[in-house]
Amino acid sequence: MDQFEQIVILISSDTEWKCVRRITPLAEVSKSPFGEMISTELSNKKVLFFQSGWGKVTAAATTQYVIDHYHPSLLINLGTCGGFLGCVEVGEVILVRETIIYDIIEQMSDPQEAIDFYTTSIDLAWLPNNAFAGAVRDKIVSADRDVLSAEIPQLIERFDARVGDWESGAIAWVAGRMGQRLLILRGVSDLVGEGGGEVYENMERYEIRTTSVMEKLIGMVEKFLIN
Repeated sequence: MDQFEQIVILISSDTEWKCVRRITPLAEVSKSPFGEMISTELSNKKVLFFQSGWGKVTAAATTQYVIDHYHPSLLINLGTCGGFLGCVEVGEVILVRETIIYDIIEQMSDPQEAIDFYTTSIDLAWLPNNAFAGAVRDKIVSADRDVLSAEIPQLIERFDARVGDWESGAIAWVAGRMGQRLLILRGVSDLVGEGGGEVYENMERYEIRTTSVMEKLIGMVEKFLIN
């Protein structure tokens, strides 16, 4: 994509960042106020991988920081997400078209107004039809916590959601306010159902799944940048 002169890729969790470091062992590493930065190339195009940290606070702060300091022509967020058992499969890639921050409790007025305020639609109309083949364009719900089994039926009924994460909602909201072109690609690393999450209290399994997801997502971005 020749029109994108400055590409910044946000990576949220520490485990996801470790995968990027393994995939780009020879890249130049420097520091930001939020963590590490890696200057490298994908498909002969310069990109900056930026460690944003986990959770909505750091996600929002680093998104604003990157926009202000690097003025990216394209901002990308890559990472994992949890899938709702029976609705999605491990390894499925979500090209996010809408984000919903759902962990808002409003008891003084209409709680739906607060949910709507932090709901963001991401413009994907500019993407070529063949971009990110195999990815599903879908919404994602975000909260500052892992998906709780007991909440899944409500998340499906209320938001028609299939996947959830921690950071996408904050990243999309800030980018939308700033008029920043954005892509969010999240790969399903684990499933959560009535019996809990298959990687909850199993960090080793999550790290294995995350490595697979991150390699797949970076490969998809490389292919996208060639075209």
